[in-house]
Amino acid sequence: MEAGNKIGSSVHPTSLHPPIRGDASSGTLGRHLARRLVEIGVKDVFSVPGDFNLTLLDHLIAEPELNLVGCCNELNAGYAADGYARAKGVGACVVTFTVGGLSVLNAIAGAYSENLPVICIVGGPNSNDYGTNRILHHTIGLPDFSQELRCFQTITCAQAVVNNLDDAHELLDTAISTALKESKPVYISIGCNLPGIPHPTFARDPVPFFLAPNTIRKELVLAITRGKGIICVKTIPGIAVSNQLGLEAAVEATANFLNKAVKPVLVGGPKLRVANAKDAFVELADACGYPIAVMPSGKGLVPEHHPHFIGTYWGAVSTSFCGEIVESADAYVFVGPIFNDYSSVGYSLLIKKDKAIIVQPNRVTIGNGPSFGWVFMADFLSALAKELKKNTTAVENYRRIFVPPGMPLKHGNDEPLRVNVLFKHIQDMLSKDSAVIAETGDSWFNCQKLHLPENCGYEFQMQYGSIGWSVGSTLGYAQAAKDKRVIACIGDGSFQVTAQDISTMIRCGQKSIIFLINNGGYTIEVEIHDGPYNVIKNWNYTAFVDAIHNGEGKCWTAKVRTEDELIDAIAAATGEKKDSLCFIEVFAHKDDTSKELLEWGSRVSSANSRPPNPQNRIPKSVKDLLIQCFDFEFWGLTRKRLLDVYGTTIWILWLMGNDSIFNNKVWDGFLRKLRSLHWVNALGGSDLIKEVVCWISPRLMNDDLRARILTRRVEWMPPIADSALLVAAGCCAIGVCSQALLVLCRRMMQRSMPLKLPWSL
Repeated sequence: MEAGNKIGSSVHPTSLHPPIRGDASSGTLGRHLARRLVEIGVKDVFSVPGDFNLTLLDHLIAEPELNLVGCCNELNAGYAADGYARAKGVGACVVTFTVGGLSVLNAIAGAYSENLPVICIVGGPNSNDYGTNRILHHTIGLPDFSQELRCFQTITCAQAVVNNLDDAHELLDTAISTALKESKPVYISIGCNLPGIPHPTFARDPVPFFLAPNTIRKELVLAITRGKGIICVKTIPGIAVSNQLGLEAAVEATANFLNKAVKPVLVGGPKLRVANAKDAFVELADACGYPIAVMPSGKGLVPEHHPHFIGTYWGAVSTSFCGEIVESADAYVFVGPIFNDYSSVGYSLLIKKDKAIIVQPNRVTIGNGPSFGWVFMADFLSALAKELKKNTTAVENYRRIFVPPGMPLKHGNDEPLRVNVLFKHIQDMLSKDSAVIAETGDSWFNCQKLHLPENCGYEFQMQYGSIGWSVGSTLGYAQAAKDKRVIACIGDGSFQVTAQDISTMIRCGQKSIIFLINNGGYTIEVEIHDGPYNVIKNWNYTAFVDAIHNGEGKCWTAKVRTEDELIDAIAAATGEKKDSLCFIEVFAHKDDTSKELLEWGSRVSSANSRPPNPQNRIPKSVKDLLIQCFDFEFWGLTRKRLLDVYGTTIWILWLMGNDSIFNNKVWDGFLRKLRSLHWVNALGGSDLIKEVVCWISPRLMNDDLRARILTRRVEWMPPIADSALLVAAGCCAIGVCSQALLVLCRRMMQRSMPLKLPWSL
């Protein structure tokens, strides 16, 4: 995002985007949305036309500072908006109702997982059709128009359905501001009959959209105007600075922890982007003297030209000597990490929690000890840099054991090209004017080994890992970062998923270099679990791209089978064809993979194939649950904790009125079992709360039980000591909403009920 428009900017946007004076139609919903997109930094919108969004597209085209980029399908439009947001800070796409919305869904889910603010705009039904019981085309044949909205609710941070002009201004501005503040996608649906209608709130000279700097307060200014005069200004405040006491306590505790360590290390993660803390991270690295590593999904966010940079920390497949230094450290600071099965190499990291400091965008956790909330990452890192003693022990250890990586063996005449030779030459192509896009697959591992020059971009989709992402993302990234030449490394299997939008790259005059690695299938899947489904139909990829080119625009293709041919192709792509889109098909043996993929694949395969854990077995009924409880060794519980579980289970069942599930035989047997274990005070202490939340909750929480507890009369509850505490625990266990929880606790506290169990022992 451009400096004047992103959160935290100290420059007022009016200096960059003066109010647009247009004709009479400029006071419409469509033109208002177009201006808002321009004001937050979106200059290109990726779209696929459909009859519900055509009028809206007319108004977006009419905005002189906005460029509409037509894509071949909605999935690629979403991927392009994802790539655009990575380079620019925010992206946008426009599709049509349901058939377009559900097609773009996968790309928006990926943007959500990667913390990217993408504005997903959908042309919706005519506003008059809502509530009429009519069946519309592009739907599943039901008069309910909310299917698309419900799908987007779990993968966007805000949703706005605009079918009334009176509140359209507020809905749009609130959704856009939420995307920027949360750094997540939002969903906006606009009735197809509304974009061209003027309304007083859509002034010809509006107050520009502005989010104030983080250093004071985030405040979205919404202006309701008539003509040229502002008649109302509404503000939505939000605190955006760290809790000062929490910040000071977190810094003090962390400094004490790290200053006692002998060989601490610093590891950057992917959430450095969403926290806007890259500069603060470098400030801390400079001050502390620790070696700095990067998690695989954070590559590109940590400067690799820094003198203390030691490589990628990825467990067993880390950069040589990096993993050893990190895992042998007596303290490690992980800044913005995501630990999933992929980044942990099948949960095999040799990291000890008691040695780790985890810094998230708004929270700091120190080992097994304290956790400090509402402490923002950038504030924390900058403050910590002033309190740490310089310690270069681990850096010196790294330099003692480091051995420079070897070079690929010299090739013979006409020897088939090896993948490691390919990436040796790609390394030589990198500069501050380039950016690397790595597709899901072996390119993940080969690109991780590339050393990025200062200001060289790097992107890949680690968390979501959707194959085919790179084609659309290359389109979007190149459209946003026109000062860089994108180098995309894409496998043949991934390319077949989203290949069509090579067409859009050519039409937009992009100059990216695409290395298509043709090894005959899904290599990354082969190393996890092989089968005939991993073999794909081979294409003539250069002929495919030539057919798309069709003599229009600048596009150049080449086939490469040997190192000499690769050298010639790269020379042409960076020389006489530097103004063209260059597509280089590289032939590789199907078993030519990085050693890191071999190791990673076997570990992920092992994690995927773990047999079912009996503790994860979900009972089919509450009766089965209680019967399973009897075998405390089966559950791995101590005898004392088992007693608390028994008592809590009966209390929850009583609370829900579920005692009817017992027959006399089951009930008597259950009580005899409790008596035989000398059960006393089963409803007491902190163990109760832990077991209610951690043990019962996953097995009892469902909508039916929520409904029953919410409708249960308070008078039916058993009188219990510490009633408010137990009601709170029980409600948490079965997922009761917070409002109901407060009401129940208040009533029980007012009663001050004494201890009295509903049964006799």
